[in-house]
Amino acid sequence: MDRLKEILDAEVLKRDSFDEISLDKPDPMLVAREYKDEYISLICALFAYGNARLIVKFLSSLDFSLIDGSEEEIKKSLSDYYYRFQSSEDVINIFITLRRAKLEFSLEDIFLSGYQRENNILDGLNTLISKLLELNKFTSHGYQFLLGSPPTKKSKSAYKRWNMYLRWMVRSDKIDLGLWERVDQKDLLIPLDTHTFKVSRKLGLLERKSYDLKAVIELSQKLRSFDPLDPIKYDFALYRIGQEKQKI
Repeated sequence: MDRLKEILDAEVLKRDSFDEISLDKPDPMLVAREYKDEYISLICALFAYGNARLIVKFLSSLDFSLIDGSEEEIKKSLSDYYYRFQSSEDVINIFITLRRAKLEFSLEDIFLSGYQRENNILDGLNTLISKLLELNKFTSHGYQFLLGSPPTKKSKSAYKRWNMYLRWMVRSDKIDLGLWERVDQKDLLIPLDTHTFKVSRKLGLLERKSYDLKAVIELSQKLRSFDPLDPIKYDFALYRIGQEKQKI
């Protein structure tokens, strides 16, 4: 494992570059870093599924200033927008939800009210997702897919997009934004996607065969043995290794 840690540490250093994310290497962070805003970043993270180029194309087409407009403006401006599982109603309502949130509270403050009880990321997510669901009673398959359900001990979802959002918000380097200052990066959980899952299994970092929350926790704990203070710094490196099909 010492040799593997050396390889991954070198990969982290190589990837820690502003140019690692570009139109040639698309990632939803490409749009999020233009605004450096916790609400806009959340929209970018929640729609971050599917082909990376199509994600960036969709996000780049959105008028994020609508979050500061009226609900009527949101409905009118986004009536023709849709993305994969999300209809125009779903897109409209995620903007409405975050508009209402911005009028009432900081996303970081709500997350902290759950997280700080035991410095537990899942408690913070449970509190934040629950609060967002309370703000807007709109329901549909596409909308529920975006926000997800508040995590519990019995949850199976890997919460990839939410954990990616938290990585963006909490870590600060040439990739991540570091907009939140009161969440400890040592507590973060890996944003597990299929690339990271497969490469982690192949490298012997992950024994669990199911792609779920237990796999997220197992891999996060393993990465803490490499760096107890910043375990999720390895996420982007592992993702690129899988995406680029590197041989290690």
